Amino acid sequence: MLDRSGGLPDTFWYTTKRRLLGPPLVNQDLGEQRLSKPLALGVLSPDGISSSAYGTEEILIVLVPALGVAAFSLILPMTLVILFVMVLVLLSYREIVMVYIRPGGSYVVARENFGPRIAQVCAVALLIDYVVTVAVQIAAGTAAVASAFPGIGPYKLEICVGVVLLMCVGNLRGIKEAGRAFAVPTYLFAGAVILMIIVGLIREVMGNLPQAEPNAPGTYSLGSGSAGLITGVMIFTLLRAFANGGASLTGIEAVSDAVGAFRPPEGRNARQVLMAEGAILGVLVAGISWLAHATHATPFKSGYPTVLAQEAKLVFGHTIIGQALFFGVQGATMLILYTGGNTSFNGFPFLTSYVAGDSFLPRWLLKRGHRLVFSNAIILLTITSIALLVIKDADVNNLVPLYAIGVFTAFSMAGFGMARYHSRHRTPGWRRRMIINFSAGVMTFIVVAIFAVVKFTEGAWVVVVLFAVLVPALIRMNREYTAETEVLETISENQPPPPPHYSRRTIFVFVDSFDLATLAALRYARSQRPTTIRAVHFVIDNVRADKLREKWTRADRGIALDFIDVSDRRLTRAAAELVEHEVADPGTHVTVVLPRRSYSALLGRLLHDRTADKIAAVVSRIPRSAATIIPYDVESRVQVLQERHAAKVATVQDADGHVRSAEAQVAANHSPADGPEATPPPDTEAPAAESGTKASGLLRRRAPGEANGRSSADTPPAAPGITPIGSLTKPGRATVEGRIRMVEIKPVERNSVLACEISDGTGELTALFYGRSHIPGIVCSARVRFKGSVGIRPDGHRVMINPAYELLFPAV
Repeated sequence: MLDRSGGLPDTFWYTTKRRLLGPPLVNQDLGEQRLSKPLALGVLSPDGISSSAYGTEEILIVLVPALGVAAFSLILPMTLVILFVMVLVLLSYREIVMVYIRPGGSYVVARENFGPRIAQVCAVALLIDYVVTVAVQIAAGTAAVASAFPGIGPYKLEICVGVVLLMCVGNLRGIKEAGRAFAVPTYLFAGAVILMIIVGLIREVMGNLPQAEPNAPGTYSLGSGSAGLITGVMIFTLLRAFANGGASLTGIEAVSDAVGAFRPPEGRNARQVLMAEGAILGVLVAGISWLAHATHATPFKSGYPTVLAQEAKLVFGHTIIGQALFFGVQGATMLILYTGGNTSFNGFPFLTSYVAGDSFLPRWLLKRGHRLVFSNAIILLTITSIALLVIKDADVNNLVPLYAIGVFTAFSMAGFGMARYHSRHRTPGWRRRMIINFSAGVMTFIVVAIFAVVKFTEGAWVVVVLFAVLVPALIRMNREYTAETEVLETISENQPPPPPHYSRRTIFVFVDSFDLATLAALRYARSQRPTTIRAVHFVIDNVRADKLREKWTRADRGIALDFIDVSDRRLTRAAAELVEHEVADPGTHVTVVLPRRSYSALLGRLLHDRTADKIAAVVSRIPRSAATIIPYDVESRVQVLQERHAAKVATVQDADGHVRSAEAQVAANHSPADGPEATPPPDTEAPAAESGTKASGLLRRRAPGEANGRSSADTPPAAPGITPIGSLTKPGRATVEGRIRMVEIKPVERNSVLACEISDGTGELTALFYGRSHIPGIVCSARVRFKGSVGIRPDGHRVMINPAYELLFPAV
């Protein structure tokens, strides 16, 4: 179908995208894509709030096998330590969203206070955290579903991938639609779990809260108890449990990374949402840990039923209402964990846009898409998170070691950065704020160190390696962008040079086969009105070259076709040498035109070997030369040409009213183009130099692949009676031998000339055969003997016209 402007028809992909994502938004709608506070809490908080669903379980996974029943007593003090860290982080970010109201959060803080290079540590930490967040949240959500319906457990990976793809589509539609779709689960989950905590507290007070069955099949086995608690092994175990529990705090920073998505005043609204998120998270983490202490809910090795699901089942009981509430909790948990990944889909694009704006990431991440969102960043996040899910088999416990180290690195840099900000600006109350931020920085740095040590062998080493690779890579990319910017600034400051004036402009059209793409390239070359147009075919297959010669001669396009032997098949080198030889004259500019048949993106990658790109890259480095690739959509053009041909057939009729083809009409109105050709007699003694008027521009260049015009293969011992070409300095008769380096066909006044250049290692000579378009055996790399009159052109080039020839060695 046509677009609304009545222009070109919409492509299949655009039509699909429009139906999937909705009509495109215009730039004027960009300011309307903002979040109110209730909507922002629903969209940006699921990551942090939903972490409470698996934080307690991750602590118990470490403590239960080591400490046994004592683990359910230690869960409470461990939770208090984690909540203390959470409070420090919240207070630190409370200052950040007020000072730095632009999106970027920890990255902006680090950049403004430590410089852009050091800030890349924070950028990498956040990028890793966002990717892992999607994987962890979706995997945990699947575990929640499997807790209610164990039969779907074997298909958890497929479910995870499907949910990530749906989330991608929701966010590609635009932030407002994504918020409406994903805000409800936050409130639903918080309400359901708080209800469960309240009911559990009431039943505990009443003394009728049951406990889980100890050592149930499939659970982690209870350890030997608390003996040796102060030993090194137990201290290491407690640190591992604390590191696992740190996953409960991930996601808090999402609000600061998307301050720009809030309605004005952005800073104050973000601060209120941040503190509301922290309050909800604290209540949920404390309540779930207390219920685990009271019910002795033990984690299962398969990941389901989860600790939260066991608590809900024990608290609500087995009545109809209790079962309904149990499924309600699991449904809410599933929804918030699935939508928890949506926080990354909001924060990740904002972060990448800021890092790319600083020239540390590719600039295509700055591009807004169909619905005014950073589509490229959303798609990139989708691909990487799905890959991580596949690698880790969608297992939460396998993903946690990759999780918290990134986000706590960002926490630490944000805390230290804000401490430095307060020490430099010294606004009212700066000492108190500096102490809060510095304390948060120290505490979270300790957590990073603990996590890197105790989780190193469990997967944290991967994150350490990513830091070591990505941070230098981002800095290197920035260096490249900076160098380009400095060059542009230097050019802008100087007076622009006058436009070049070339006395001669040559266009080479590189021809691989005679097809519609080649004809389009020839039309383009003619439209540039150059001094000379040369069609060139690099011969790597003589059979194919012969077929091309026949088609070219039959088509009679009015442009000479050169055949250049490339025995070593190094096309890029042959093209470069051809262009370099042509631009040896300072007054000459060369343009290389490369036809390319166009296909769809995927099919094009399968069908194209990128030879045109390689040749263009080499040619573009040669002074006074340029390369132009001419794409040609064969499918659409064939359809257009067929329609035109059908129209001509319908309108061309003879006197009797019968339809005749366009070709027949042309044949009736024009004399045959391939009729008898006038051929100069073989003994014509016309001076070769004078033949330049009708055969100007024929082969006069050294063939690519020769070293300084000489080739050892062309210098065999001279036979008796054979004159070295290099010794021919005056007109006269001679017999020469050499290897054919180049062959071309050129139309001249309704006739044709076959030009053949040979070389014997001492020089070059061109033989011109008038009235001939093909001579059997006269092809590139064949060895021949010519006998006839030699003419010397003003430029010193030697020419024979219609010489007698003898094929000595055929082409290999």
